[in-house]
Amino acid sequence: QVQLVESGGGSVQAGGSLRLSCAASGYAVSNYYMGWFHQAPGKEREGVAGIARSGMTIYADSVKGRFTISRDNAKNTLYLQMNNLKPEDTAMYYCARRQGPLWDGPSLAVGDYNYWGQGTQVTVSS
Repeated sequence: QVQLVESGGGSVQAGGSLRLSCAASGYAVSNYYMGWFHQAPGKEREGVAGIARSGMTIYADSVKGRFTISRDNAKNTLYLQMNNLKPEDTAMYYCARRQGPLWDGPSLAVGDYNYWGQGTQVTVSS
């Protein structure tokens, strides 16, 4: 059974950093395209970063140069390092997995992901 459990959220001041973790079970993170998404109150869920089986990464323009997606295959965990946080980064953050190993093209589209965690809240104050 596929499970994704996020952690690491919290409250920080603008300019601060957080590292989110997504512990996966039921499959190997190295075998699937995975991503991070965020959703602010009243807004749609949006893609933040994605990582392919090859390790190739993509980022939303709003986080390029500030956020880094990575994974630790030995720990079967996905990470999102968030630096220079801004108030507009405040949202619930979710990790997600695409349907299967063949779905490995770059995508930050919500509809391209089939498995989701429960989310972790990030709040950035000015």
